[in-house]
Amino acid sequence: MIAYVTLGSNNIESAELFYSAFLLPLGYQLFKEGNGDLSYCLPKPSEMAPQLPDVYIKAPFNGKPASAGNGQMIAFEVPSQKNVRSCHSSALKNGGTSEGEPGFRPSYGAHFYVGYLRDPDGNKIAVFSNNLAEPSRDDCPRENR
Repeated sequence: MIAYVTLGSNNIESAELFYSAFLLPLGYQLFKEGNGDLSYCLPKPSEMAPQLPDVYIKAPFNGKPASAGNGQMIAFEVPSQKNVRSCHSSALKNGGTSEGEPGFRPSYGAHFYVGYLRDPDGNKIAVFSNNLAEPSRDDCPRENR
């Protein structure tokens, strides 16, 4: 199980706008560290183990500029296709750029609905739903696939 993900940022303020735009509506809480780092964590009910993964946004420890990894991506699962569209739209309005509009992809399962983004530092983010109770790409007209 993945416990946490850390992403480097060259501008914590712009990263906060981007990540808060879609992580806070997903139930994450934001904790700001004294040094400016950001920690996004899901609430932990007292009788349960922590909900994972946490997402940390930090300046690189080595003092060099943050850079996006080629071929790396972090994916966040949401409950519905509507949530995918909402998260994608909100992230775009808060400093993100689109790497693929929300929709079905022919190379994934019929219910896999996904939108792709880049954060202000170039990290690739996916927001997806694989809800079997919702329409699949096979249920949609060809032009909406």
